[in-house]
Amino acid sequence: MTTQERIVEPAMADSPYLSLRQAVRPAIFAHFLLAEDRERARQLAAECEDLLFLTRELLKAAGRAGILGAGSLGAGSLGAGQGSGQPDEDGGDRQAQLLGAYAEAGLLWAKVVGSTMALARALLDRGDWDEVRRLASFLADAGEDSTAAELKIQLGKTVWGTYREQLQGVSNTMPPADIGTAIDALRAVLLEVPDDVPDRNREVNRYLAPLAASVLAIMRDQGTDIPYSSRVEHIATGGVARYPDIVKLSLDEIAAEFEGTCHRPDHE
Repeated sequence: MTTQERIVEPAMADSPYLSLRQAVRPAIFAHFLLAEDRERARQLAAECEDLLFLTRELLKAAGRAGILGAGSLGAGSLGAGQGSGQPDEDGGDRQAQLLGAYAEAGLLWAKVVGSTMALARALLDRGDWDEVRRLASFLADAGEDSTAAELKIQLGKTVWGTYREQLQGVSNTMPPADIGTAIDALRAVLLEVPDDVPDRNREVNRYLAPLAASVLAIMRDQGTDIPYSSRVEHIATGGVARYPDIVKLSLDEIAAEFEGTCHRPDHE
């Protein structure tokens, strides 16, 4: 392998907008949305068509860059000046074309990412959270970590906004129906908000102490024998406040005590 080959091949392989497999994944998803049902296709058609068009143009630009790069290698343009070490006129022109093709591909990749974000926001408005998570995964896999993180944060805000009203009344003295609603809402947040969204667990964790206190109060009112292994009292006194990483386990323990000891109206 020549020195030039060693330089060009890694550049093409490492460039996210020249990775065919990564570049077409949002387009594959756009095709899926358009084919899934006619109603959805009408509502998301503009975003999907923009994404498909930009992906097509990106692949053309990447193809031109690949062809020009291969041509440069074949012509040996970087070594063409009879040992002078300077590219000849044709080689210099081809090199300029190659750089231009790479620049065009880079700009088109930026447009593909922007179009993917526009599609994701349209899906957020529709409440299609699974599809938004999938697009965020596509972006992360393509090396667009910051954009993927931004999309996940937007998803988190949307999910919290959906369940905020159900959590506003969380207190130490909730009736069983409200406890059940709060548990369901927090479980939905943990399910729908990606676990790497900043402060997700911490936000959920701050609801656990009053929620556990309400369950504990009902257990005492009913004269329930609280087993030694129960952690509800520990959670109610803020014992897990410093451990947001175990928030799902703590919520499951509260829910288990509630389901097993308290009688939810919908279970009677």
